[in-house]
Amino acid sequence: MAARNPEKGHEAVADIKRRVPGVAAAFLELDLSSFESVKEAARTVLACSTRLDILMLNAGLMGCPPQLTKEGYEIQMGTNHIGHALLLKLLTPLLLQTSSSHPVRVVSLASSAWKHAGPEKIQFETLKSLEGVTPVNRYIQSKVANMLYPQEFAKHYPQLTIVSVDPGDVATQLFSREPGDEQMRYLQTELAPKRVRPVEEGVVNQLWAATGEGVTSGLHYGPVGVYEPTGLAIDTELAKKVWEWTQKELEGQEI
Repeated sequence: MAARNPEKGHEAVADIKRRVPGVAAAFLELDLSSFESVKEAARTVLACSTRLDILMLNAGLMGCPPQLTKEGYEIQMGTNHIGHALLLKLLTPLLLQTSSSHPVRVVSLASSAWKHAGPEKIQFETLKSLEGVTPVNRYIQSKVANMLYPQEFAKHYPQLTIVSVDPGDVATQLFSREPGDEQMRYLQTELAPKRVRPVEEGVVNQLWAATGEGVTSGLHYGPVGVYEPTGLAIDTELAKKVWEWTQKELEGQEI
């Protein structure tokens, strides 16, 4: 179980062990906004594991104050997409090794936010800048990337099953962090409290995608298990652009 906050990570592992005695759960420190942290986490996984059956690309920031990652990416795109993409790249050899004898699932947590994307979709020229895009729209851009990147990944690695999912509106800490502007503050204080569901309900779609039947690689699923073949979810041209941009950004990033 990976997290950037060791205290919270260890607490989560302890809670799991209380609920499921004897379970083999462990904490892995991982800050997706740092390439070095991603690489160190991947090294640990590769050193300790001979197989990887399910990989959840689950972390996220939403509408936070403007900031750049250590590598110079806008913090939401850097954490929500590029950090996950690097982790996936580094763990792909282990996923492929596992797939030779066992089914493998990769689940990318997207969002319904893509439905609110503007006509520009993703402004690639803004992804290493703090100018020109509001915090909420930067979140939307990152979630569009989370949805489309798996579509191209599936074409390059047909041995694996990878999908993106919309978990729905869920009562997580995503809505409790410092807002980046008044639009995000409104979402936190006015909209979210009326719409969010408990975490126990919100995890169902990603658990279905990770373990259920009828999952088709490369697709995007709304809750629960509903294929959404509309709008940006089937924008193959943009998916290719996201893939190509990401591959270029990750050139030379190895362990």
